[in-house]
Amino acid sequence: MPSGELMIAFFAATLLFAYMPGPALLYTAAQTVARGRRGGWLAALGLHVGGYVHVVAAALGLALLFKAVPVLYVALKFAGAAYLVWLGVQMIVSKPHAVERVPETKAKGPRRAFWQSVTVEALNPKTAIFYLAFLPQFTDPAASLPIWLQLLVLGTIVNIVFSSADVLCVLAADKITRMVRSSRAGGRILHRIGGSVLIALGVNIALDQN
Repeated sequence: MPSGELMIAFFAATLLFAYMPGPALLYTAAQTVARGRRGGWLAALGLHVGGYVHVVAAALGLALLFKAVPVLYVALKFAGAAYLVWLGVQMIVSKPHAVERVPETKAKGPRRAFWQSVTVEALNPKTAIFYLAFLPQFTDPAASLPIWLQLLVLGTIVNIVFSSADVLCVLAADKITRMVRSSRAGGRILHRIGGSVLIALGVNIALDQN
């Protein structure tokens, strides 16, 4: 593995990127606001699982395809953006239920949040580019482990640290929304807020020139 000094720099940079407010934290917060704490946990878990798609891709060099074939990057970016907008619209038009009538643990919405989040993360080409640009800076060709294995280990660490930020986001968003979730009117407002955030994220991804 890389030297101790390099690993310290790696962890410092990873923490900085993980806890910097961005689309992933907004997405997790939106899912928590609209689907409750369990939905937030499953959304965070889905993002974590989806992140391993990019970790493996970076380790195998598959992310280089985005640089070699730009149209693939654009196609995946617009597919992910369209999916986020679709999720947002579905969230806004769906009928929320009051907590006392339909317990959160029995709702289908939270379970669905897991697979939606896996798809959202897997369809995010920027995550692939991030891993491709970030991880190689902290590898050591002279180390006993091969480069691909170093990338796999470092990518797994990054994914875990990013998920820790998602967990804190779920706790914070849940604390804020619990005060209004007990009413049907409050549930409608939360669904609209969550859906609007997802739509805004999708539009931002589609219009981003990078």
